[in-house]
Amino acid sequence: MPLLDITRPEIILVLNEAYDKEKRLRSYWVSKHSEKIQKAATLSREPTNYYEQDVMKHAMIAGMATITRDHKVATHNRRKVPLRDAKSMPGIETVRHEHSIINLGVGTAKEDPRLARPDTDLSLDPVMRPVDAKTKKNVFKPKPYFGREKYLHMRAKILPEDRYYLPECMSWEYGWRLKDSKMLGKPLHGRNWVLQKTLQNRVGLTIDPSHYRSPMLITEPRRIVMI
Repeated sequence: MPLLDITRPEIILVLNEAYDKEKRLRSYWVSKHSEKIQKAATLSREPTNYYEQDVMKHAMIAGMATITRDHKVATHNRRKVPLRDAKSMPGIETVRHEHSIINLGVGTAKEDPRLARPDTDLSLDPVMRPVDAKTKKNVFKPKPYFGREKYLHMRAKILPEDRYYLPECMSWEYGWRLKDSKMLGKPLHGRNWVLQKTLQNRVGLTIDPSHYRSPMLITEPRRIVMI
């Protein structure tokens, strides 16, 4: 909505009428409720002369009983031994053992001795696969050719699926254990019918893309000498 031009005489007249109407309504409301306003503005009790600090002190003293009670309850609960779900939930041992790393086929006890545990052991499975002894020795060798940075650089060259048993972040889910897929590609030593696929494809013969063409030779222009 565009702004009103208050310099125009008709706009000034309308605004004056609106201001006068608002003044009359305000005066009427004050005169109608003058007794209530006077009663609300008059202090009808004895003055207490409280400061802001006194009000805050009163609220803090009233809450001290609750703080003491909660502290006693918390102290009593902290002394209790927490209940472990793995020992209290029925059937948790079966679920735990069926979903171990060995049962999932991700690792074996021969590769990682930490996985060879009895059925009564309810500890968590290791997250990372065992590190090669040759790679681990680089951490304890002197710098600058070895050390922590060299160790991390060598570990970064290994695929995440060869370093961890399961994906630890969402970005690892793309391409995780892709070599286990049956649709990975053609066999290494199999036949490839290139001509048959080219002639019997769905769209027919197509031209080679631009990056298949030979590069253009840039030569200097010939000079013509007029005799």
